[in-house]
Amino acid sequence: MGASINVSASPAPRERKGPDPQAREGEGGAGGKTLTRLASFAALSRGAGEGLARLLARDRLVIIAGLATLTAAGWAYLLWLVYGGADMALMGMPLDERWTAVEVSFAFVMWTVMMVAMMLPSAAPVVLLFAALERRSGRLGRTAAFVAGYLVLWSAFSAVATALQWALQLLAVTNAAGPALGLFGAALVGAAGLYQLTPLKRACLAYCRSPVDAIAGHWRPGRFGAFQMGASHGLYCLGCCWLLMGLLFVSGVMNLLWVALLALLVLAEKLMPAGARLARWSGVALLGLAAGLVLASQI
Repeated sequence: MGASINVSASPAPRERKGPDPQAREGEGGAGGKTLTRLASFAALSRGAGEGLARLLARDRLVIIAGLATLTAAGWAYLLWLVYGGADMALMGMPLDERWTAVEVSFAFVMWTVMMVAMMLPSAAPVVLLFAALERRSGRLGRTAAFVAGYLVLWSAFSAVATALQWALQLLAVTNAAGPALGLFGAALVGAAGLYQLTPLKRACLAYCRSPVDAIAGHWRPGRFGAFQMGASHGLYCLGCCWLLMGLLFVSGVMNLLWVALLALLVLAEKLMPAGARLARWSGVALLGLAAGLVLASQI
């Protein structure tokens, strides 16, 4: 009996289908379109970034030019008062202690212009940072309000200084254009020196030296909010420098050399890396000057 071999028909191998060329083309087309969109978005982003950088650079130049123009105009006015043959009343220093309303107005204008010339340069870093943040956020028109608030604060100080000038002249502590007399001048210098060493001076100076803190800590919305922020920053600057401004009574209100030296001291305190130490050193120097004035008054 022969062996029979039962050979069952094995299933035919399943044909392996490759990827559908049309599907591949569709997938490739979709992926290509996605990549194209991403590349387009990246190009737009780079273009927007470059455009923003150009706008920031332009804003920076405009603001620097504006601040420099205001400062130069202030110094030009002061130089005209001193060297242009202006009347003493126009200079804000009437000879008679009985001031008229016109003389009070000219004195106030003189003090206000002087404060602009002295204090605006040291505020430039805060103004530039504020303007850059406004541009990045798409808000326009608030930088002028910020600067206006800063200047209004110093104008208020100028009104107080005008009243003090009149009072000192009325009490015969000073004359129209000259320095504070005798021990009063020495006391004012000594007070300014002591204040340079106080914690309040250090706190106000630290705030003025940090533009980021000056803006982030007092952020307000709207144009009036920007005005308030500028006034707030001016208040800290006033807290930092008010007694230094009082030294103008010691040297003579229109002593432009003294005005320039005080302006440079304020600028260096706020902008130089060693500004805080400079404030302390200047305080010690002022105390020494006060001691010298006291000794000189006894001779």
